[in-house]
Amino acid sequence: MSVPGNPVSSLAMALRWGDMDAYGHANNTVYFRFFEEARIVWLASLELGGAEDATGPVIIKTSATFLKELTHPANVVVETYADKAGNTSLDTYHLLKDKDTGDIYAEGYAKIVWTDRATRKSTPLPGTLRALAAR
Repeated sequence: MSVPGNPVSSLAMALRWGDMDAYGHANNTVYFRFFEEARIVWLASLELGGAEDATGPVIIKTSATFLKELTHPANVVVETYADKAGNTSLDTYHLLKDKDTGDIYAEGYAKIVWTDRATRKSTPLPGTLRALAAR
């Protein structure tokens, strides 16, 4: 399976025992936390979107397709891809994979809108992100 866009980041993480639900697999919200952590670490590596910055990302749409049950113990890798850039937005995609086998647990999507934190309105997407976008 593949997702659209240019690969921009890869982050390894461990599934914690507490991430499991009563059915013995990772709760669906955990997948979104993995995607969120990967996005935040990626943006921080570009020195963008920090809490002290005047502008930053707001997620206006997100989704996931769950492909394989994720159970403890597991070490995963979240691959992040930058796809379509608009004037103020960027489409991002994620693949959540098993670190050892490469099996894909989930595909994710998030539309980022760059926002002025003082006015709470959208603002032009940083050139750094625009340059990483596939289209």
